[in-house]
Order: sequence, then structure tokens, then C-alpha cells
Amino acid sequence: MKIKAIALFGGSFDPIHLGHIRAADAAYKIIGADKLVFIPAKRSALKPNSPAACDADRLNMVRLAIGENDRFEISDCELQKPFPSFTLDTVRRFKSRYGNKAAIYWLLGADGVKDLPLWHNIEELIDECFITIMRRPEYDVSNLERYTELWGAERVKKLQENIIQTPLIDISSTEIRDRIAKNLDVSQMLAPAVAEYIEKNNLYKSKSD
Repeated sequence: MKIKAIALFGGSFDPIHLGHIRAADAAYKIIGADKLVFIPAKRSALKPNSPAACDADRLNMVRLAIGENDRFEISDCELQKPFPSFTLDTVRRFKSRYGNKAAIYWLLGADGVKDLPLWHNIEELIDECFITIMRRPEYDVSNLERYTELWGAERVKKLQENIIQTPLIDISSTEIRDRIAKNLDVSQMLAPAVAEYIEKNNLYKSKSD
């Protein structure tokens, strides 16, 4: 099958949770993508602290979370690159792989919109792919016009046209790590296989445990 649209979902996934999976599933359907690729990040240039779990553990957890879902794939391309890793380079990698006629969608949680002005070559990124903003409960993405002077009206319009309504599931990886460190239940936030992996490998436990 010739690929026409591919959605890329990058993030620390530290750990990946049900909010990620449900949002990805909704985005896949709304976009009409041929496939959706989860891309664990080695480390964000905007987040100087390393992920709590190592690269291999985060990769394994994503693999367990997506299971046998043939709509989803995983790529370790960013984990293989030296720090810093830029989204534009990753988008170009997939454009090269699938051809310029394939539409590339980069999924972004609404909480990440405020950092867009700091992204590497953000204007080129907006031009080369569809940055697709997924709504989150506590973040307002209705005022993108404030970036018009920075990026121009056409780029802002493109961003506005790619705001999608995914399930408003109020779960965060930070909350999950904090709950695990306090020995609190997180079973309703994670795929069972991921919860089992975290327990088996003693991830996110407090140092005193």
C-alpha cells in the first residue's frame, strides 16, 4: 500500500500511558492516517533533565502499550541520534522514507504550544509538515494569532486548521511517576503490560525503597 499520510507522535513517554494511546488513536482516525509512529525522544532540547527511565525501558514500554495494534508502529530513530535531536530532522527523515507526496503530521499536545517559538527552525517545520495540536483539558489553544508577527498569517492559519479534538483524558507521566514513588495505585492510568513492566523492573520507585 502506498503511504499517503503518516502521523508522528514524539515524546519522552516516561512512561507511556492510556492518555497517549487514546489520543493517538483518535488522531489517527481524524487525520485519516495510513499509520501512526510513536517516536520516543532521547531528550528534548527544551527539557534539560534526562527522562527518569532509560531509553531501552521507554522503548520497551511503548512497544508493550501498542501491542498488536497494526495501526501503530514505533521508531527508535531519535534514540539513535546524538543530543540534541530536532523535530525538523525527524520529519525530513520520514519524508525521505515515504516520498514528498506523503503528508506528514506531527502530533503535539496542547501543553507544548507555548514552547513552539523556541523550537529549532520552527518556520521551516510548519512549512514542511502539519503540526497537529491535540487539545488538553487545562490548556487554551484559541489564541494562536499572537504568533502572527513571528511566523506570518499563513503559518498561523495552518496551525489553526490542524487543531483536533482528542479525548480529554487528564493523565500525565509526571503524575504517574509521583504516584509510583509514593506507592500509590496507577493501574487505571497504564496499559496492564506497561504497569507489569514497571513493577517488574522497579521503575520510578523512590530511592529510599
